[in-house]
Order: sequence, then C-alpha cells, then structure tokens
Amino acid sequence: MKNLALCALAVMLAFPIAASAASKSILFFTKSSGFEHSVISWKNGQPSHAEKVLLELGKQNGWTFTFSKDGAKFAKDYLAQFDAVFFYTSGNLCEAGTDNQPAMTTTGKQALFDYVRSGKGFIGTHACSDSFHTDNEAKKGQDRYVNHGPNADPFVRFLGGEFIKHGAQQIATNAVTDTKFPGFDQAGASFAFMEEWYSLKDFSPDIHVLTVIDAPAMKGVEYQRPPYPITWARNEGKGRVWYTAMGHREDVWTNPIFQQILVGGIKWAVGDAKASVPPNLKQTAPGADTNPPFPESKAAGAKPDAK
Repeated sequence: MKNLALCALAVMLAFPIAASAASKSILFFTKSSGFEHSVISWKNGQPSHAEKVLLELGKQNGWTFTFSKDGAKFAKDYLAQFDAVFFYTSGNLCEAGTDNQPAMTTTGKQALFDYVRSGKGFIGTHACSDSFHTDNEAKKGQDRYVNHGPNADPFVRFLGGEFIKHGAQQIATNAVTDTKFPGFDQAGASFAFMEEWYSLKDFSPDIHVLTVIDAPAMKGVEYQRPPYPITWARNEGKGRVWYTAMGHREDVWTNPIFQQILVGGIKWAVGDAKASVPPNLKQTAPGADTNPPFPESKAAGAKPDAK
C-alpha cells in the first residue's frame, strides 16, 4: 500500500504547472536517496513548501515548473523539453535510497551533463551538493574531509563543489562578491540570516563566486577554516550552472534576500538574464581549499548527522 501511495503521489505532483505560452520550462527534481529535507517533502498529495514558493515565483517571472522525484525519466528526449533542470536532491541518485523513488541510471546521469553542455541551464540549492559524493562517501569519516580535485565525482566537478557537513544553525554573514550578477542588486555588500550553513569542499577552479561566508566568525568545528563560497555560477560547455548552499529552512525560502538571489540565478540559468562568469575563486576566497579539521572525538562508525 505504501508503494501504491507513493506512485499516486508521483502522478499527482510530477506534472507541469500551467503558465503562458512564452514560459520557460523548468524541471524541479527532488529525489532524496539520502536525507530528505522537510521543505521538499510531499505530504498528503500536496506540493512541498519549496514547490509552493516556486509556483508563486513562476507566476511572477513566467516560468512553468514540473515537479518530480522520478530519476528513471532522465534521458535525452525527456530533458529536451526543459530550459533548465533544478536539483534539491541528496545521496547517490542512482540508488532508490531513502525515498524509494525510481533511481537515475548512469546513462541518465550522463544525459544530464550532455543536456547542460548543449546550452541548457542547471540550478542547485542546498542538499544538491550532498548528491553523488565522490567514492560514495556516505559517512562523515576522514575521507569526507579530503579534496579529490580532478578525481572528484563528475557531478561534483559539474556542480562546482561538494558538501562535507554542517554545524548548528546560526546567523552567519555572507559577503557579496559580484553585485552585478542578477539577483544581487538589492542584497548590499553583505547579508546575514539564520540558516543551516553547509561546509563545502572540492571547489571547481572555474567557478565564479557570488557569495563568501565568514566562516572564522561562526561557531562549531565545521567552520574552523578560512572563508569559502556559498553561492556561485559557472559555464558548462554552452550551458550554465548555478548553485547556492542556502535553502534548508522554510523561512529562508520566504526570505526576500534569498528569493531575490534565487530568482536571479534562475533567470541566468534559463537565459533570461545575462552575466559574465569568469573564474574568481582565488581572488574572492583564496583559502577555500582548506577544509575544517576532522573531529577526532567522534567514532569512525558514528551515524551521520541529518542534513
């Protein structure tokens, strides 16, 4: 019965939301092979909190969203109908995992890369960087704290970085490093709010950093490191990749600053807004490749924290 209910829910929610004929079409993909965040969880046949926010933003900006957790659909012909694909995912998406929704195939994973490289857009928020860990580092052992560089999982290189772990939710300051990029015209030189802030690693050297978090001012061993990027953009072939680690809390999704930044990122990814994204990692966050120390006090076999 549980599987039947999940299938019924998928049918009800994996559909395009009607908008004008000139709309840009976006696939919002939220499969959770790892930890499933409450903001993207389907309950009682209703869209998730994040999906409700996206519906409103879609109305304001002329975007049509398709909501899906079905990884088996990823193929060249399926992706061709969209102007951009938007991930809020977790875990190894080639496994059924936590939510037991259909998994992607390795061919489907490659189809995503090819789709973007052909000139399409990709957007990622929060746990997207907790997907396809290098060497399937599912547990937060010492390996999770190592940079793999060019040997990182292809998805990590494609996205531009990888999640290590997070500490306690707290207010943290983010410096804006490109005020001319779409969505940052009202953010000011910096912004701060309560969030679950990811500590990230393995940054692709060609990312164009948009925000840098003041890690040294934060509480927790996870942030004992130099400032590092939280939001960035990069070119992938002829296509565009945009990511922000923000998006855990429900009130972040309704925060005007977050919404402005997200809307700007989506506009750039779908081609509605233009911006130059030259590599600037070394200029904006020169110590970003220094990862936090592994907390030796935790047993190697300890259960991973919820993300």
